[in-house]
Amino acid sequence: MAQEVRGVIAPGKDEPVRVETIVVPDPGPGEAVVKVQACGVCHTDLHYKQGGISDDFPFLLGHEASGIVESVGEGVTDVAPGDFVILNWRAVCGNCRACLRGRPWYCFNTHNAKQKMTLASTGQELSPALGIGAFAEKTLVAAGQCTKVDPAVSPAVAGLLGCGVMAGIGAAINTGNVGRGDTVAVIGCGGVGDAAIAGSRLAGAARIIAVDIDDRKLEKARSMGATHTVNSKTNDPVEAIRELTAGFGADVVIEAVGHPETYKQAFYARDLAGTVVLVGVPTPEMKLELPLLDVFGRGGSLKSSWYGDCLPSRDFPMLIDLHQQGRLDLAAFVTETVQLDEVEKAFERMHGGDVLRSVVVL
Repeated sequence: MAQEVRGVIAPGKDEPVRVETIVVPDPGPGEAVVKVQACGVCHTDLHYKQGGISDDFPFLLGHEASGIVESVGEGVTDVAPGDFVILNWRAVCGNCRACLRGRPWYCFNTHNAKQKMTLASTGQELSPALGIGAFAEKTLVAAGQCTKVDPAVSPAVAGLLGCGVMAGIGAAINTGNVGRGDTVAVIGCGGVGDAAIAGSRLAGAARIIAVDIDDRKLEKARSMGATHTVNSKTNDPVEAIRELTAGFGADVVIEAVGHPETYKQAFYARDLAGTVVLVGVPTPEMKLELPLLDVFGRGGSLKSSWYGDCLPSRDFPMLIDLHQQGRLDLAAFVTETVQLDEVEKAFERMHGGDVLRSVVVL
């Protein structure tokens, strides 16, 4: 039987979000209803609210979540009611050209729930953020979007792997292939950038250079594993990174801002044959210009990191295990916990750079 629950809706471009009653249908074949326990407030949700991803309003926001599977539809065997899960937006299909070539982390046909959640007041269909919509007491997802992990971990901590923290760690480990002894520079020290710093430390990088315009964020980056910091508001980041790397540049530069200017900084701050990883999300109107001769002459790799090139079934349990071993402090990413009706205020604090991550706890 369909259920009515509270959820956070973005009704239109740049309009304040509001809590509405939504209708969550019973799960159909291949679907699951999840009782959400915690959901991080991610920049991607803000992009949805601002109309920077699509204009398919109204959106049911929230995607960086964990919770308990309440019910499953026909044919679901990987998860069962009562399982503690992290929600993901890469439910691999197993049949696309990427999956069939053994690269499921590039899956081009990921699954979402086929049924739509709706507004109780009007029956209008909602567009769930990244196919999840977890700023809600319950949500409907494809069963493949549920990754079972150890229930001993805090829901507020576990949910962060659903997007930002996984994106950053994966950008370093999976996309950038950071290895022992490497020098890494991370431009942009928000949640994703700090996760890239933590991932670089896990991978054994010898030197990790954090770059940002906010000294508060640089201080936090040091606590996450940065060995050096550069305030690019007062220093040329390219020159500073070169000075810290004997004039060569970093082996891997991770751009966690998503802006043409910072991308150019990343491009010129890497060593010859080094790697640039773009994990910051640009907006649709942004354009990049680089001299093609420089692209050719510097060699190396220019990569984009999709969700940290992660495979949730492989990476989520592994990272939770590292957290429980004390080798990955996921709790350090949680600045505050808030309620559903405080999401708009959390967006405001995000704008001000006052939080690394606000987490809605239900």
